[in-house]
This record gives sequence, C-alpha cells and structure tokens, in this order.
Amino acid sequence: MVATGVSPPSPPAFRTALAYWARLGCINFGGPAGQIALLHRDLVERRRWVSEERFLHALNFCMLLPGPEAQQLATYVGWLQHGVRGALAAGVLFVLPSVAVLWALAWVYAAFGHVAGVADALAGVKPVVVAIVVEAVVRIGRRALRHPAHPVLAAGAFAALAFLGVPFPAVIAAAA
Repeated sequence: MVATGVSPPSPPAFRTALAYWARLGCINFGGPAGQIALLHRDLVERRRWVSEERFLHALNFCMLLPGPEAQQLATYVGWLQHGVRGALAAGVLFVLPSVAVLWALAWVYAAFGHVAGVADALAGVKPVVVAIVVEAVVRIGRRALRHPAHPVLAAGAFAALAFLGVPFPAVIAAAA
C-alpha cells in the first residue's frame, strides 16, 4: 500500500463498533454486492473508520478467498479496529441477526404464504434487492475501476466466467 501522508482513521470505541455490527447484521440483505456496498458506504464514507484504499485492498483480498466476501470483509474490519475480539464480534454479529430475520421470514412464508397479500409482499422484495445490487456494483465499480482499461478487463473476466465457463482460478491467473 502506498502511504498518502494521511493518518489512518482512528477506531471507534468497542461498544460503538458492537452496536454498528449488530445493526448491520439486521439489515445486510441483498447478497454480497449489496452488503459490500453497505459496508463501503458506512465504513468509508459515513463513519470514516477505514480508508478507501484499505477497504478496496481488503475487498480484493477477500474476493480471492473462498467463502462469503462481505462477511470476511466485516471480520477483517473488526480485527483491524479491535483485534481478535473485534473480528469475532463483527463476524458473529454480521451473520446471526440475519439468520434470525431469515428464519422469521421463512416461518411467515410457511405459515401464511398461501395468503395473497403475504406472498405478494414477500415477492415485492425481489426488485428492491435487485436495485440494491445494481447500485452497489455501479458504486464499487466507479471506485475500483480507475484506469480506462479496467472496465474492459472486468467485462472480459465476467464474460469468461459467466458465458465461457472459464474456472475462477484461471481468470485470476490470467489477470496476474
């Protein structure tokens, strides 16, 4: 990482971080793109707990690792701020509230899914999630794809993965 002469953001109090991770765990729906966009907006833009450069560097690394990128990114930021206890808190609180909400929604669907209004309300969530994901891809893309050739390379990588069936490790190796 290149030093910019700007001091790194100071971490919040542990209690403040706990409250944030618990809140985030309750609202982090929309899949990885939506979750990553939410993390970026909160951690880099609003709260300034992490620099843009460090966030993008960590995101790139998390995308190479197997597993859920957004959860790994949250765990990393928790570790960055408060060590192992911060990583554990961020990782657990990122997942558990969402699991509880999903269980509750699944119960509502199982119990009342046959009722037209309930099924329609749950189906109405889909376009909202799609909009969140599209907005997230555009926002992160603007920050990560800085050189004019980057969007072309990203589109090529997407085409190779989505349409040509090229394995992910091969795309990464070609990019290196």
